[in-house]
Amino acid sequence: MSRPTTFTERARREQIIECTIDLISTKGYRGTSLSAIAEAAGISKAAVLYHFSSKENLAQAALEQVFEQFGDYVRARVDRQPDTRSAITAYVRAMISYQSAHRRHVRLITEVLLDDANGTKLKAPGSHDAGGRWQGLAALLEDGQRAGELREFDTTTVALAIGGAIDGVVSHWLAHPELDLDAAADEVERFVLAAIT
Repeated sequence: MSRPTTFTERARREQIIECTIDLISTKGYRGTSLSAIAEAAGISKAAVLYHFSSKENLAQAALEQVFEQFGDYVRARVDRQPDTRSAITAYVRAMISYQSAHRRHVRLITEVLLDDANGTKLKAPGSHDAGGRWQGLAALLEDGQRAGELREFDTTTVALAIGGAIDGVVSHWLAHPELDLDAAADEVERFVLAAIT
């Protein structure tokens, strides 16, 4: 049976993960080594390996932390809405605003999930949908249909389409930071409402 981690160990793991997010978001996955992460954290490479047995495991832990924070942010905004329509627009806004405010998290997600060869092909199909992103949105859409707030449609397809629209806007913004992301969020919101009501 493994012993529970101490406060110091948890703090050290958090520090290593934060350094990993910083480095991968600026230097890319390939350009980030365990030695560089150790140097940024002010510890030895052996200490990094004590907490994470490989660069891949460390990158995965960083990705999981980012997805957890991202999910918490979105859920907090969706859950306080009075009806499904408001919850869906809050979802769209939260998805875009989180990524706008956490650009380094978006870069980490992109670097860890996409094929390094050309940056467009997923390393593992479906891996971008960590945390059941489309499933949660599909369930919200189903609730709206049951309540009579939304028209009848295939919730899986529409949830995937909404996610794709959000991802497309954010991807374009990453390459073209002059894009007005607030105005883009307005358009995505109108697009989504027209599709579901």
